[in-house]
Amino acid sequence: MAITDIEAARSLDALDAFRSIRDRFSLPEKMIYLDGNSLGALPADTLPRLSAVVAEEWGRGLIGSWNSHDWIGAPQRLGARIAPLIGARANEVIVADSTSVNLFKLIVAALGARPDRTTILSEPGNFPTDLYIAQGIVDMLPGRRLELVPASGVIDAIDEDVAVVVLTHVHYRSGYKHDMAAITAAAHAKGALVIWDLSHSAGAVKIELNAADADLAIGCGYKYLNGGVGAPAFLFVAERLQSELRSPLSGWMGHRAPFAFSDDYAPAPAIDRFLCGTPPIIGMAALERGIATFDGVDLDALFAKGQALCSMFVDLVETRCAEFDFELLTPRSADARGSHVSFAHANAYPICQALIAAGVVPDFRAPDTLRFGFTPLYTSFEDIWSAVDILREIMRTGSWDQQQFHMRARVT
Repeated sequence: MAITDIEAARSLDALDAFRSIRDRFSLPEKMIYLDGNSLGALPADTLPRLSAVVAEEWGRGLIGSWNSHDWIGAPQRLGARIAPLIGARANEVIVADSTSVNLFKLIVAALGARPDRTTILSEPGNFPTDLYIAQGIVDMLPGRRLELVPASGVIDAIDEDVAVVVLTHVHYRSGYKHDMAAITAAAHAKGALVIWDLSHSAGAVKIELNAADADLAIGCGYKYLNGGVGAPAFLFVAERLQSELRSPLSGWMGHRAPFAFSDDYAPAPAIDRFLCGTPPIIGMAALERGIATFDGVDLDALFAKGQALCSMFVDLVETRCAEFDFELLTPRSADARGSHVSFAHANAYPICQALIAAGVVPDFRAPDTLRFGFTPLYTSFEDIWSAVDILREIMRTGSWDQQQFHMRARVT
């Protein structure tokens, strides 16, 4: 359906099965928030839940809440709730630490499972922390190497020396989505393992880890899962690998019997061995409310809405802003992209700041990329129309070219 005016967009919203889900979030008035791919919006239930955790569970229950409120079971409980969003079994996902720490654990564990192989394979332009963690591991483990090949050449580059392939499922800058099943199958054919970073896809696009016979995955809790700033991350280890792999961070929560307080480390069975330190309970509580925003939601229909939002945005920018030199970086095909759309522009940073000042919040990625994230739980079709309308006005008037919008903040 071609969208020619705001009334057509409102007609789509009237038919949207998820329009009431927007009420699960505390969204600022007069703001069009298109940055849920960086930081999800605040669920309406989060503040009262955190108040209860702090005032009652911590304030009154104190240390007894580890048992009475099952703080100790939070990593497994939240992992089981994330599992359906990524096509995994409940016993294959656990919430712990950060994406960077979890990636370190899984890369080192994968290398340990392939001791005769030397190569970590990834792509240039992968999310920086993924490359930085891999580089640090290579520096730490003599004889290992990191090889980077373009996305189109990953499958051909997998050989008998590759121990593990590390890729982001949906590319953070372009929104390009890798073919998880094809790459995983190619790696298995050569005896390699694959780690998928799901940070820009979990909760926004369909993920089928088990159907793809995936080995390992990580993801963050603060983007589409709406867990709050710096929310705990999650990791996935296929059940068939759990007894084989060993975490290099042998912290006490990953011990077989952490409260036996023995001197010698013995890894816990199954996924629990990938725990490390004490769970951050306040952060876990916020993440649990973020995950709850998906309760009762038809995921296939939700993800289809996300792609409809993306397609509408691309069409409107290319028709209504055609004269302003925006270059689409994101695949046009819904099958090949995530739930954000990126355009390159020589003046992307000040344009981004001008949009924010006008009440539309995307984000900027150096050197020249404007990213617009579409969270189908709370983004409306009217939001898309209005955002492009404001973008067109900013470009038409040249209001983006003010000194204040060119000044770089520490966080861009």
